[in-house]
Amino acid sequence: MVTLDGPQGPRIRTSDGRELLNLCSNDYLGLANDPDVRRVAHEALDRLGFGYASGRIISGTSTAHLHLEQELSTFFGTEASLLFTSCFDANTGLFEVLLGPDDVAISDAANHASIIDGLRLCRARRAIYPSRDLESLRRELVASSDAGRRLIVTDGVFSMDGVSPDLEAVCNLADEYDALVVVDDSHGTGVLGDHGRGTVCDPGVAGRVDLATGTFGKALGGAGGGFVSGRREFVDLLREKSRPYVFSNALPPLQVEVARYALRMLERDDDRRSRLLDNTALLRSELKRHGLVVPEGKHPIIPIILGDADIARATAAELLRRDILAVALTYPVVSADTARIRLQVSAAHTPAELLAAATTIAEVVRGMNACETFGVRT
Repeated sequence: MVTLDGPQGPRIRTSDGRELLNLCSNDYLGLANDPDVRRVAHEALDRLGFGYASGRIISGTSTAHLHLEQELSTFFGTEASLLFTSCFDANTGLFEVLLGPDDVAISDAANHASIIDGLRLCRARRAIYPSRDLESLRRELVASSDAGRRLIVTDGVFSMDGVSPDLEAVCNLADEYDALVVVDDSHGTGVLGDHGRGTVCDPGVAGRVDLATGTFGKALGGAGGGFVSGRREFVDLLREKSRPYVFSNALPPLQVEVARYALRMLERDDDRRSRLLDNTALLRSELKRHGLVVPEGKHPIIPIILGDADIARATAAELLRRDILAVALTYPVVSADTARIRLQVSAAHTPAELLAAATTIAEVVRGMNACETFGVRT
């Protein structure tokens, strides 16, 4: 772990005075230190203060909160939206409200930890299916035919791999077996889909997801905050009964106004997102050109699977020595035989930075004698 001594960005300054190329940030659109974002935050601070020191149901709801909730619904084409202090809170506070002991939640095995924790907090039965395995999902739906309510929950983009499930097929199964669909699209919002609307608004999916959760802590500004958007009847239930919503302070107004700005920016033009996707395609192609095995995809999360945990950690350490910050993911974050380096691209990276990084990463991975089955193509 490194300690920053300055703002987040494509290049960061550390507490020991080094400058690193940052390839492990969720700042997909490069908004975390954007001058316009800082201006919006300063204006909100001057106009609305630092915080409301109260929960939403007492004296913590401002017109800014209500505007953002309406703007989220307009952006995603949903009936209603609700703000949380984080997407983790949204996910942990959702299932206990929607599901009872006679119900079943069917969850993708690769779902985020917040979904796992949220399911543990509810009284429903739980079934786990292998990630993106539609036939296994179907079997779980058939096996739970006695349930009062069935709910399928999946990430829109899996954060360890940068891949997405076939959400249209998931929705088809939900229709066939009368199940609800909940999608955490934290890594899709602002990145994928029409003007960054994410995987939940893709053709064949839009309007079919009952509830989507997401965050402002990645593409949409990088500071934090989360939301739920979807069917009004469920959003209203969460507003009344979700414990993280009811018993937490309201989202600070400067975060609310920055999120509103980010949504307006995405609606207005697609320049940053286009630059992000171009940068992602460039790094993916260059890594492949240098002989590295990179999964197919277009998301800015790019895993390089090395298999062995010691090799992954040594690779990250050598990259850090060469002034590139990239994270090693090992068990239990990923399965024991799929240790990896996870790269994350930003719209704020320059093509020259990514070209140089690809060369260095390939040199380091090859120098580690990574098994050809995983990281290196011979």
